[in-house]
Amino acid sequence: MNLISKQKWQKNAVCEQLKKTPIVQIACEKVGLSRASYYRWRKTDKKFAEEADKSSCEGILLINDLAESKLISMIHDKNPTAIIFWLKNRHRDYAQKLEITAKHEDHKLTPEQRKMVKQALKLGALLPEPESEQNNSLT
Repeated sequence: MNLISKQKWQKNAVCEQLKKTPIVQIACEKVGLSRASYYRWRKTDKKFAEEADKSSCEGILLINDLAESKLISMIHDKNPTAIIFWLKNRHRDYAQKLEITAKHEDHKLTPEQRKMVKQALKLGALLPEPESEQNNSLT
């Protein structure tokens, strides 16, 4: 097998491994490929980088399905931690909530107060990042 054929085979093989186990180190080891070669190919071969990303996404979905299946098995086994985890993440009534209470008064905020409100909303992730800040003005 010449060098180009071997590279093509390794690229395909590492992508197939990423679909099963989306961890670069493990996929490379199973194919007999160094991580350095993998990352060099990602930089120099856009098609390979796209295929590797697509394969990793498929692998992540597979692992997510496996993990969810195990979690459901633990729920069937009456594991309280699994039950709580599921409810907090999949049931609206048990999810963590952010409650904001305010008293509205008919006066404008000072510039300093406006700045404090913006900062508080950013910390609570209720305002977009600074690059779109010019579109969001508080009065």
